[in-house]
Amino acid sequence: SYYSEGRDYSGMVGLISVCGLVGFGLSSFALGFMMKFANEMVKIALVFSVGCSLVAGILGAMTGQMWMCILGFLSFGIGLCYAYFVWSRIPFAAANLHTGLSAVKANYGIIMIAYFFLALAFGWTFWWSITAGATIQSVGQGALFFFLLSYYWVHQVFQNTVHVTTAGVVGTWWFVPSEASNCWSSAIRDSFVRATTFSFGSVCFGSFLVALVQTLRAMHRMAHENDDCNMLVCIIDCILGCIESMIEYLNKWAYVYVGLYGYSYLDAGRNVVTLFQNKGWSTIITDDLVDNVLFMMSLAIGLLTGLVGLLIGMVEQNFFLSIGFDDSKLGGFLLGFLIGNLFATIVMSVVGSAVNTAIVLFAEAPSEFQANHPQLSDEMRMAWRQAWPVEYGN
Repeated sequence: SYYSEGRDYSGMVGLISVCGLVGFGLSSFALGFMMKFANEMVKIALVFSVGCSLVAGILGAMTGQMWMCILGFLSFGIGLCYAYFVWSRIPFAAANLHTGLSAVKANYGIIMIAYFFLALAFGWTFWWSITAGATIQSVGQGALFFFLLSYYWVHQVFQNTVHVTTAGVVGTWWFVPSEASNCWSSAIRDSFVRATTFSFGSVCFGSFLVALVQTLRAMHRMAHENDDCNMLVCIIDCILGCIESMIEYLNKWAYVYVGLYGYSYLDAGRNVVTLFQNKGWSTIITDDLVDNVLFMMSLAIGLLTGLVGLLIGMVEQNFFLSIGFDDSKLGGFLLGFLIGNLFATIVMSVVGSAVNTAIVLFAEAPSEFQANHPQLSDEMRMAWRQAWPVEYGN
């Protein structure tokens, strides 16, 4: 029953279902849209990211928030310089995006696996919140560290399992496209099985490293949440944040090798670093042009789904009044935005994994790419030659 304490939640369930379908549909449509306008989307996303800093600076000046104003305009200036220097790399980013999208569209079942792990993550969070609360009350705060570690660890495992599965599928699409050319191809099944069996130890190990740092950061913040303007506290949190970012960055590329060749976590990390150092392409992987596109699309889909929720809230105000929320318009928009953004983020994370895998494979096996996907290969080669003529010749 959807009734609890006299409140009717059936309308909310309907609203969530509609927004979920809209978010899923828009995310699917976005794949084709980005494929058709990849170059334009990278340009728009770059301008959008710089423009956001300008807006933040203006808002800070208008509201009297001096630090917000200074940081916003400073970020805007840095963003302008960044855009100037990377503008010539836009064709390269667009070619990578197009290749990654092509692999995902040919094996759409990867996204279904990502949604499956999203459902598991929701279930784990619900179960963890109940179990952790009850256990800490009976055992004491000493168990908090281990519960936080388990929470972050499991979520990292879910995320990285999808990443490894995607890398395996893209690898099969790259080398043997006949085995990775439909929604539920054998490549998806085989890659998923490898990620959850043979490579699961590597997935867990790298995930544990990130989860450990995340737990230490959470414990540090909780222990010093009342220490205002403590420089030492800020420095320690910054150091932990940098360590977390470094490990996550290594994981992003190491798990490509884990998914492609079944390497152990440490061997995969060494192979990735060696590959890019030998090729002289170390600076290439620092570009976040594709990430800008994926973030912008997730935000746009969230806003569009939020508008759908807003319209439903305007028409069916009783959906929110029945649960004690007076502003149905705001409630509908926020709920729609969260659902749409969530669905889009899952899809875009798969695309991001596919793009990372394509970058590694193009450096490792360009001849196989030319043989199996000549049109995409020609696009990638031309873009790479224009952006990095020296590295292309190595």
